[in-house]
Amino acid sequence: MAMRPAIFLDKDGTVLADVPYNTRPERMCFAPGAAVGLALLATTGLPLVVISNQPGVALARFSIDELQGVHKRLEEMFAEAGARLAAFYFCPHHPDGVHPDYARVCDCRKPAPGLLHAAAGAMSIDLASSWFIGDILDDVEAGRRAGCRTVLLDNGNETEWRGGPWRWPDRMEKNMEGAGRWIVHCLAGGDRRGSPAHATGAPA
Repeated sequence: MAMRPAIFLDKDGTVLADVPYNTRPERMCFAPGAAVGLALLATTGLPLVVISNQPGVALARFSIDELQGVHKRLEEMFAEAGARLAAFYFCPHHPDGVHPDYARVCDCRKPAPGLLHAAAGAMSIDLASSWFIGDILDDVEAGRRAGCRTVLLDNGNETEWRGGPWRWPDRMEKNMEGAGRWIVHCLAGGDRRGSPAHATGAPA
């Protein structure tokens, strides 16, 4: 199979409003601008892949089986927005967890890039021509370590602004709508890297 780009998306705070440790489908709702952003990204024809840390499994807040309902509702919500969810990858680990099967350091918990590499291998994704959209700098670092271009949503969810060589996004936007418009612009032949100083609050 030929390699192709993809668009990776963080889940909570990016696609969905951030409701901590939620696995109830009826409580899942789009973050501001996310439905329009997904519709814009759908026009690219690229696979849309959700990459999410789910430490609630390791912390015994919910079971790994409960994430099946989250996956199904995500698929429905993407369809409602006129898009298609190609895959949902999640990390159930946390080094301070209490569940013996998941309480460990791993290579899939963001900011590590393991989930992106797993998706790339399974779906023949060219990471160097792909994008990662997230709402905190751990998303940016995971994307950049995997070789992707990155968009940080400057929506107030990043509070520490801990900098570093992997934690500078290619672009900053207020929400998924802005990110979607920028990526569509880039894929149509615009500036492929963009300006990391586009929004306020850029990391040092």
